[in-house]
Amino acid sequence: MLELGCGTGTILAGLRTFESLTGIDRSPDMLAIAREKVPRARLVEGDISDFDLGERFDVVICVFDTLNHLPRFELWEALFACTRAHLRAGGLFIFDVNTVTKIHGLAAYPPFFLEAGPVTVAMNVDAPDGNGLSQWNIWLIERHRDGSLSGLHEPVWELGVELEEIENGLPTAGFTVLETLDERGERPSGESERVHFATRPR
Repeated sequence: MLELGCGTGTILAGLRTFESLTGIDRSPDMLAIAREKVPRARLVEGDISDFDLGERFDVVICVFDTLNHLPRFELWEALFACTRAHLRAGGLFIFDVNTVTKIHGLAAYPPFFLEAGPVTVAMNVDAPDGNGLSQWNIWLIERHRDGSLSGLHEPVWELGVELEEIENGLPTAGFTVLETLDERGERPSGESERVHFATRPR
């Protein structure tokens, strides 16, 4: 089993039934945490839209809107092609996406705040630009004993892609779509916020 964008290894750690686990992520810091969490997994630092691991897998997953973080649809198509090249015949490619509807909805919300001891986490989402790219702004603000403040701002980008464009891109990359379900386990509609895809190589 291969996970694209495995981050700190939380998903891999829960997949104990697989004899062989591989994860790929571009962040060496996250992979360092993943190595502690899932020592038996093969972890690779790399680009999920351009990789060659030299083997094929029964299952490839890309979950929790990781795909949305690729800022151009051409990179989604490149990921589909790389995934297809790494799947055995009869294998499965499973992924999910935040929909255009969800991203627009988040942009309409006021900023979100979370208190975590001396640290305040704040987040707001900018409306997508003309290319469907939205910036998620995350701030960490720490209050020190002397009353001073320090902070960190981390911009995170997400691309919203219409479901029809995704469904058209998968056959081009050599996939058959087996099933799509939204966050309620229903057939996706214009109101769906997250859509899960189960696909198989043709």
